[in-house]
Amino acid sequence: GALLVSERIDREELCGALSPCSLSFEIVVENPLELYSGAVEIQDINDNDPVFPSSQARLEISESVAAGARFPLESAQDPDVGVNSLQTYQLSANPHFALDVQTRVDGSKYAELVLEKELDREEQRELHLVLTALDGGSPPRSAHVQIHIDVVDANDNAPVFNQSAYKANVRENTPSGTLVARISAYDLDDGPNGDIVYSFSSHTPAKVRELFALDSATGELRVKGQLDYEETKLYEIYLQAKDKGAVPGMAHCKVLVEVVDVNDNAPEVTVTSVYSPVPEDAAPGTVVALLSVTDLDSHDNGLILVQVSDVNDNAPKSSQDSYDVYVLENNVPGIPILNVSATDPDLGRNAHLSYTLLQGDPTVGHIFSINRENGTLYLLSSLDHEYQVEFSMMVQVQDSGSPPLATNVSVSVFVTDLNDNAPTVLYPHPNTTATYTDVVAPGTPAGHMITKVVAVDADAGYNAWISYTLLQATDPSLFSVGLHSGEIFTARQLREDEAPQHTLVILLKDHGEPMLSASATVSISVAEMVKEVFTDLTDMAPANDPRRHVTFYLILAVILVSAAFFITMLSVGIFKCYKWRQSKELFNSSRSTLYRTPGPFHHIDAVRGGFTPPNFYHQVYLTTDSRQSDLLCKKPFTSSPLGSRQSTMRNGEPGLYHQIVGTASRLPTPAE
Repeated sequence: GALLVSERIDREELCGALSPCSLSFEIVVENPLELYSGAVEIQDINDNDPVFPSSQARLEISESVAAGARFPLESAQDPDVGVNSLQTYQLSANPHFALDVQTRVDGSKYAELVLEKELDREEQRELHLVLTALDGGSPPRSAHVQIHIDVVDANDNAPVFNQSAYKANVRENTPSGTLVARISAYDLDDGPNGDIVYSFSSHTPAKVRELFALDSATGELRVKGQLDYEETKLYEIYLQAKDKGAVPGMAHCKVLVEVVDVNDNAPEVTVTSVYSPVPEDAAPGTVVALLSVTDLDSHDNGLILVQVSDVNDNAPKSSQDSYDVYVLENNVPGIPILNVSATDPDLGRNAHLSYTLLQGDPTVGHIFSINRENGTLYLLSSLDHEYQVEFSMMVQVQDSGSPPLATNVSVSVFVTDLNDNAPTVLYPHPNTTATYTDVVAPGTPAGHMITKVVAVDADAGYNAWISYTLLQATDPSLFSVGLHSGEIFTARQLREDEAPQHTLVILLKDHGEPMLSASATVSISVAEMVKEVFTDLTDMAPANDPRRHVTFYLILAVILVSAAFFITMLSVGIFKCYKWRQSKELFNSSRSTLYRTPGPFHHIDAVRGGFTPPNFYHQVYLTTDSRQSDLLCKKPFTSSPLGSRQSTMRNGEPGLYHQIVGTASRLPTPAE
């Protein structure tokens, strides 16, 4: 029963840095059958010296560095563990630097130079120090490295990290090139002094450099090698940022990378002993086999379960039987609006669910789509509340069993309104060249409704509530607009001297967000109704008008001139007729005295074709104004024996006059 060593044991080769280092074994004893587990712990001896990565180290330190600054040094590596591992560092005596030995999370040691007295480049350009690494063996083993420090002129601003420590979690099966963390530092200097280069700190272990890669320009830390949770669970990575100045400034930070375990190790089953055949009369509880099962993974990944094969006897079950989804109109196509969630207590393919839209309404298939694998419902096009408010559809959830089982879930999508339609003016119509003019008489009292602006809004609810305000008016004090009715009222009583034409600009606004608006233009004339009334012209002139007698005098003058002209023409006609009769009598008397000696004969030409006195046109046009009228008259035509009827008609053609309602544009009187 003695346990012997068959060959030389090297703890560092078997276990590396793991401590304690043990070898497990099992012992089987027969008759009676018994199983014993055993382990042999391999203890370390101090058979390895500490080793530095290089025999020399060079540092460039600016003379502007303040006392207390720290400079990490290259760490020595000692494969021994426990007290035989690297325990401390020592620094040669010097007036400027002291040594501070730090301990990592895993217990390893590293050294930092601490500046106790500021450097002066003019006094001393360089320093030479010796760093010694000592383990805890008896006697202790050691290693040395020469540190050469160059004192250079100052770079005023060193890089500064956004944070001193970063944390990241990485799965152990993460492929090479995966981003772990992104460190960031800034430098207030310009040019090369402000350009930052990222790198591993000098005391970063070689193993870490093999597993991780750092982008010197972007500061991205990525996976380079194969991580193994069973080997190392946590990596403590020290990084530095250095600018490109003549005297580079440096900053340091720490990245803690925690390796997350994945189930990458299958259970190992070891059959230690099997009893075969088993007697048919074996009692319950009889041992028929002795098995040993192990799994290198941790936590749930190392938990071993014995499963019973599944039968597809459960239909998928949704978390709710129906869904109501509210979506704003004018949405961006392709957005997800709902995730239909369902579960199946079965296992394997019997629990693999697929989601399908049942094509009840053909428009649903063009507007909606569902992800077959995860049940996410997407909108394929933009919705319009004014076109359709509600969509109803059925989603079928089906497992992959044989035969498959399914469950239907109803989904209702409601399109909520956005304020995407401005008010539309129906009256007065804004897209026509016709002018809508409303007439109101002078003296109209306050509160009289003149007209109404009619408008609609295609939106719904509060977005379609229209308010009306008077934006611009010829006389803002004369009219008012109903805030919600659009009715235009007189704000005060209209006077006789009001402007004859008024233009109102009405602003129509809805109450949506953002608010949309439109405008309508209304024309209003202030005038009395047209009256064709002939009255005494002298009574129509206002009492305070200095020209109140002008019309009367003009009419009187026209009447007198017309009367004189008529009397003159009548006298000429009578005279002509008298002369014609006299010439006829002379002609008759000459026939009776044919043989008489003719006496003196006086011949007078007369108009033989008849003479018609010229027509006289006297037209009086009155405007619709209440108290003043202008007289429009046609000049009488003076007949001439040489004139023709055409010229008479052309000169005597009645004139066409257009009357303009209002007092601001009267025609001038003949006196003017």
